[in-house]
Amino acid sequence: MKIIDKYILKRYMMTFVTMLLLFIPIGITIDVAEKVNKMVENNVPFPAIAAYYVDFTIYFANLLFPIFLFLSIIWFTSKLANNTEVIAILSSGISFQRFLKPYIIGATIVSIFALLMGFFLVPKASEGFKTFRYMYLIGNGQNEMRDNSDVYSQVSENEYVFVNSYNPDSKLGFKFSMERFEGDKLKYKITADRIKYNEYNRTFSLFDYKKRKVGELGDQIEVGIKKDTILPLEPNELTPVVYIAETLNYFDLVQFIEREKKRGSSNINTYLVVLYKKYSVPISAFILTIIAVAVSSMKRRGGMGINLVIGIVIAFGFVFMDKVFGVLAEKASAPPILLVWLPNIIFGILAVYLLRNAKR
Repeated sequence: MKIIDKYILKRYMMTFVTMLLLFIPIGITIDVAEKVNKMVENNVPFPAIAAYYVDFTIYFANLLFPIFLFLSIIWFTSKLANNTEVIAILSSGISFQRFLKPYIIGATIVSIFALLMGFFLVPKASEGFKTFRYMYLIGNGQNEMRDNSDVYSQVSENEYVFVNSYNPDSKLGFKFSMERFEGDKLKYKITADRIKYNEYNRTFSLFDYKKRKVGELGDQIEVGIKKDTILPLEPNELTPVVYIAETLNYFDLVQFIEREKKRGSSNINTYLVVLYKKYSVPISAFILTIIAVAVSSMKRRGGMGINLVIGIVIAFGFVFMDKVFGVLAEKASAPPILLVWLPNIIFGILAVYLLRNAKR
């Protein structure tokens, strides 16, 4: 059986890698076709483009790896079934559970790799991916930057900041405002057309600013062209919520979440979703592997095409549910960990059901 294990495991890994190598260039080609005009207009240097597509490859592969994994298993297991190799293996007295062993070993290898990538490599790639969009696509590409605009953050229990857009590379933001409340009463509000963080002395420069301090007998208003001041916030608090979470490695993200909990941040669910997905996505490799083997190990009248159709429907159903429940986890009052893991729970039940039928 060891020979068969090695044979199946080799096909598992080679087909998965081949699927990645086939689809990633397609993704890059589509992205180039979509963005080439903006890159030419903004005179983007070639080294920046090359670095962007290295980050894009990692980002893209991590985003769609469950689909690649699922379809690759469907593909080569269907070929085994059509060649009656699965029937021969099971007819020799080997149980279906034993037949699954090399698949589980392959899923373990892929899961460990995906876990390490999600902890350390993907955050770095996400930072480069997002930064490139900020630096070179913000000109005529406002639609491209919609998710990076209108950033709202609670920086303490009573203080809130808003910025229309913020570039983390140049540390420059536009249409800034900051409000402080005591209970439900506004105590003061600061607005500025532009805000810039000065790293050398850790101050903020406000341009065309207005400060209004609310008093019982009357408001005090201060207006000026420029003012350097210290504000009770960090530059990353002007960065889009998901942008922050996606660019932190595992240990930095855990510390960041603990700090935000102490501040009473209203965006805490968004950070938790990113954290929980670092675990849920690798676990999905096991679930999708079992489903793929159960679906494709039977020889069907329609051949491999029927198995691929079933596989594509299930794979995109999983990705769709993962996205929907991810958004609900950020907005709903239910525990984020439950909603993030719900697709795995639902498809885990489906995997058990299909596995029992496959054994029969």
